[in-house]
Amino acid sequence: VAMSHWASILSTAAKVNLLILVVSAVFSWSSLSDRVPEFALTKIEESDIKDDSGKEPITEDDADPEDLEVFYPTHQWQTIRPGQAVPAGSHVRLNLQTGDREAKLPDSENGKSDTREERRKRLGKVDVDSNAFTSQELKKVLAKMKESEKAERKAHEEEVRKKFRPIEQLKEEFEKLNVKMETDYEIMIKLIGKFNSSASTLDEKVAALYDLEYYVHQVDNAKDFLSMGGLQLMINGLNSTEAVLKEHAAFVLGAALSSNPKVQIEAIEGGALQKLLVILATEQPLAVKKKALFALSSMLRHFPYAQQQFLKLGGLQVLRSLFRQKGMETLHVRVVTLLYDLIVEKMLLEDSQHGDQMEEKIQQYRQVKLVPAVVEQDWCVVVSNLLAMPEHDTREKVLKTVGVLMAFCKERYRGDQALSTTLSLLRSEYEELAAEEQREGDKDGYFKELLGSVNTIIQEL
Repeated sequence: VAMSHWASILSTAAKVNLLILVVSAVFSWSSLSDRVPEFALTKIEESDIKDDSGKEPITEDDADPEDLEVFYPTHQWQTIRPGQAVPAGSHVRLNLQTGDREAKLPDSENGKSDTREERRKRLGKVDVDSNAFTSQELKKVLAKMKESEKAERKAHEEEVRKKFRPIEQLKEEFEKLNVKMETDYEIMIKLIGKFNSSASTLDEKVAALYDLEYYVHQVDNAKDFLSMGGLQLMINGLNSTEAVLKEHAAFVLGAALSSNPKVQIEAIEGGALQKLLVILATEQPLAVKKKALFALSSMLRHFPYAQQQFLKLGGLQVLRSLFRQKGMETLHVRVVTLLYDLIVEKMLLEDSQHGDQMEEKIQQYRQVKLVPAVVEQDWCVVVSNLLAMPEHDTREKVLKTVGVLMAFCKERYRGDQALSTTLSLLRSEYEELAAEEQREGDKDGYFKELLGSVNTIIQEL
């Protein structure tokens, strides 16, 4: 009986303890659930996210941005309906108890939330976040931008119209002025007519010749000038009593003759050579003789027949007389340069490869006895005396000519004490100038080249 009594007491105590343990556990779980909502997660079945019709509702990600309705948050949490666009910067949370998304305005530093207008003012005039504006707002902004661009483009077009006239208006004005482009041929015809007209003044004739010289430099224009009869007019102009017309006629003639064999032949047949030599041999202004020498040089270069006629007419003696006339010093270097060109021209042709046409030209040059005439008329000393000139350019040309004449004038130069003294002085001067060039870093300078020419002549002598 005693044992049965204690067993009954223990069974009753165990039941009480078990009841207390269960109640305590339930109370603890309920308290933890209230304090930590995150533990209140529940599984959402697929059927729970469908609407009454059985279709899935359109989410914000799947909806067309232009069809989205803007959600306007407040300071309190509000449920976000499907399809609503939440403004940027809003606070968003997921209510785990209801499964809905909620949003509200963010709290500012002073405890208040920024309104939409305040946020736009704070961010600036334009909010580039697409979620911050409705589609209608964006369309209005784009429309204003397009209108602004059209206005600017229209203003620019008006400004351009003010500066430039339309092509139709320009055509009408040109037609009224009767303006048209003239060819070189037409221009030369007019210039020749002005020069040959008795109604033209002296200044108008000189102006016509000045313009003609520009056009006849071109080979084709010079041939057209010949066919117009302009060449013969220039040859006749060499006989003019007006020195200025004589000067410019020789200038035009020289330009037309340059590197133009057809014009050269017509000119020598028209008597140009004789008239040019007369101008150089008689008393004339320096400007007239300068242009006459230019025309003579243009006629003789690369034209062996003219060179032969030049020697027959005593052309070398005429040029030699220029060295005895006062005031003609500027022509001396031009004469020496012409002689150098003619001698070298023949030497280069004889050293070139021979062909049928070239052989015929060589035979023509062989009839030109220029070098013997130069030696006979003592051009050796006339040329070497020019080394005393102070200009380096003049010395350069004279040194080249002396070097070419050395093969024919060596004996004459060896007995010329004045030449020996001049060459010694030139060597000393150019040694100093060449050394100065080298110190400045110019190893192959101008004065070194001149020094080489002087040393070559000295060694050959």
